[in-house]
Amino acid sequence: MKSGYPTLPPPRLTAWESTRACNLRCRHCRAEAIPEPPPDELSHREARGLLEELAAWPPRSMVILSGGEPLMRPDILDLAAYGQALGLRMLLSTNGTLVDAGLARAMRKSGLARVSLSLDGPDAASHDSFRGLDGAFEGLRKAAAHFLEVGLPFQINSTLTAGNLHQAEALTDLSVKLGAAAHHIFLLVPVGRAENMERPLSAEAYEEALRKLKERESRLPIDFKATCAPQYQRLGRETGGPQRGRGCLAGQGFAFVSSVGEVRGCGYLTLPAGNIRQAGFRSIYEHSPLFQALRDRSQYRGKCGACEYWPICGGCRARAQAAGDYLGAEPLCPYQPKGNLQKIKPEGPPDGQSQAGTPGSADPQRHPERFPGGRPALCRSGPKAEP
Repeated sequence: MKSGYPTLPPPRLTAWESTRACNLRCRHCRAEAIPEPPPDELSHREARGLLEELAAWPPRSMVILSGGEPLMRPDILDLAAYGQALGLRMLLSTNGTLVDAGLARAMRKSGLARVSLSLDGPDAASHDSFRGLDGAFEGLRKAAAHFLEVGLPFQINSTLTAGNLHQAEALTDLSVKLGAAAHHIFLLVPVGRAENMERPLSAEAYEEALRKLKERESRLPIDFKATCAPQYQRLGRETGGPQRGRGCLAGQGFAFVSSVGEVRGCGYLTLPAGNIRQAGFRSIYEHSPLFQALRDRSQYRGKCGACEYWPICGGCRARAQAAGDYLGAEPLCPYQPKGNLQKIKPEGPPDGQSQAGTPGSADPQRHPERFPGGRPALCRSGPKAEP
């Protein structure tokens, strides 16, 4: 172990962008997915090596097989089965359009614990337009029915934008009707193709929408979670509702590995911490300057650094990056800190992780010589991801 650094538990969730290939062309795609896989994606052997490293690091991480569209990778179910045999809880994120009855049975047989389906409109017109393919909505509905038939649990993921925020409740209602175990919403992060989407709503508009969703949450018959919306945790404390774990988990319970092996705090945070082709995943997660900075509250700037809700929120680091500073203020949060940094305490470590403020951390923007690959750009194009 590197001297001066504590040994951390593994991320509770590790997402691997198994391929950038996809059969859709979604307007918001952070991966900027393409029809065919690039030639330099991780090989089958490299992917098995990543799973083996995660399995050897207790307590074992849950692994999300993401994309692109992971079902376009020919060996994806073999890798799912291999991970499951190693003792990892294997999950997969799909758009559903490639799933038929036979594939659903094969997915169940592979040992996948849960699948997520991406739904961004409550009807064919809105969803198909968002996803760039006529028939995408019907494909998702059929996939949900196939999963129910074979007994494979699934959840619905929805990205909320200025164009569909008013449909948030309808998306949850449809998730219940489809038989989903959960509905997870994601606030739009302006990376990848989403950089060119419609002008986003104000922070106040998102705040009001999240507050209404929080008030409705306790009445829902399925699990509901807001992702890439860390201020949802603050709203839970303010309203006396449930608050689970921490808001932004980038580097604090979550890690992302791109299709070419880049390790990042999350799929939307485009700054690379290292590459598993040059260093082990665990070494990168524990020791990279980027991850150290994400865990160190003293390096946060603007109102997020001064906010009493930092322990349970932290602000979206990817949206902060898109605004110019990944350690700066969350652009979609209107809350003004009260200055009492001792007031808010997390309900236990965030998703099983050690508390932030790790000794020896470094900001890669202040110390480019210590950052793998040199000084990172604050905003850049290229593969981005998260399920």
